[in-house]
Amino acid sequence: MSQDLNAPRCNACGQAIAVVDDDPANLLTPAEVAALFRVDPKTVTRWAKSGKLTAIRTLGGHRRYREAEVRELLASIPQQRQAAIS
Repeated sequence: MSQDLNAPRCNACGQAIAVVDDDPANLLTPAEVAALFRVDPKTVTRWAKSGKLTAIRTLGGHRRYREAEVRELLASIPQQRQAAIS
């Protein structure tokens, strides 16, 4: 995943943020992503900060994640890990 040096940045932390006009029906909350991976929602936030997932900010400043990107990451997990998750 390449990073755009000219991307908008979060005022609080300086992290690059994605500003897109995605259909809200295709966006997942941190809790929904966490449930898919069976991890804590804070883990999902850390994944976004490390670049593993792209966080999209709502107008209220909440993080959302593209369902397609989340499913792609889920599919990239080795099969034995998926068996443990399922």
